[in-house]
Amino acid sequence: MSGKPQITQAMIDAYDEYTHLTLDRRGFMEKLTKLAGTGAAAAAIAPMLAANSARAAMVAPDDARLRGEDVPWPGAAGEMRGYLVMPADAAGKLPAVIVIHENRGLNEHIRDVARRIALEGFVALAPDFLSLSGGTPSDEDKAREMIGALDGAETLENAKAARQFLASHEATNGKVGAVGFCWGGGLVNSLAVADPDLGAGVAYYGRQPAPGDAAFIEAPLLLHYAGLDERINAGIDAYRTALEENDKNFTIHIYEGVNHAFNNDTSEARYDKEAADLAWSRTVAFFKEHLG
Repeated sequence: MSGKPQITQAMIDAYDEYTHLTLDRRGFMEKLTKLAGTGAAAAAIAPMLAANSARAAMVAPDDARLRGEDVPWPGAAGEMRGYLVMPADAAGKLPAVIVIHENRGLNEHIRDVARRIALEGFVALAPDFLSLSGGTPSDEDKAREMIGALDGAETLENAKAARQFLASHEATNGKVGAVGFCWGGGLVNSLAVADPDLGAGVAYYGRQPAPGDAAFIEAPLLLHYAGLDERINAGIDAYRTALEENDKNFTIHIYEGVNHAFNNDTSEARYDKEAADLAWSRTVAFFKEHLG
């Protein structure tokens, strides 16, 4: 049989178990080998499930329409670092958006997402939440381990510090939103609970906060979910009910037939262009409405 290997939902589910739950690399490859039929097939499929940093960025790092740099700012317990990018020819102060990475840390894909936000007329800051641990490593497995070891309360304080840094930056109008993906989507939800000054929050397939915490949310929320993402979607109903009962401003979109990480264009097997483009257009319009 020739051509591209066949990727099944069971393979995608196994990858999600590996990257988010209890399956280690060896266990994942053993399961993938059984699903694929041979070790050679599994070896061909594994890179298609993972994110590929070699895939081209949608916006080049040296795009003349933008100016970007790595910057420091005070975090909760030390210096945070991240990627700050904005339109090169901005006339006047702009709204700002924090771009929160997945459980792989601040990689080239998230920097690319920050550039996409900046091209829409925002000052974008993509923090490295592993700054205090030495920074995001190139090894994704190591990055996931380091993310898993972070102190949740300290991480939340670092997110608040990023919001404060952006709000006081000379290039911004003081209004700051946040968008996050996967682990970062969960952090956006937590930041909305913890920081009443957050201007708007967009969570892509992010873990929900405890229903009782919804009462503390002030920011309008836009919540994107993947229809096939059973692990994360198990918490939608309780979150929706809590937001409704507390009369919060929120919108939930579920994109049917797509997987967790459908926005990540570096993941060949899980990226869904139609869903990603629709969610992105909704995200940009939402930020312009609430931060402009």
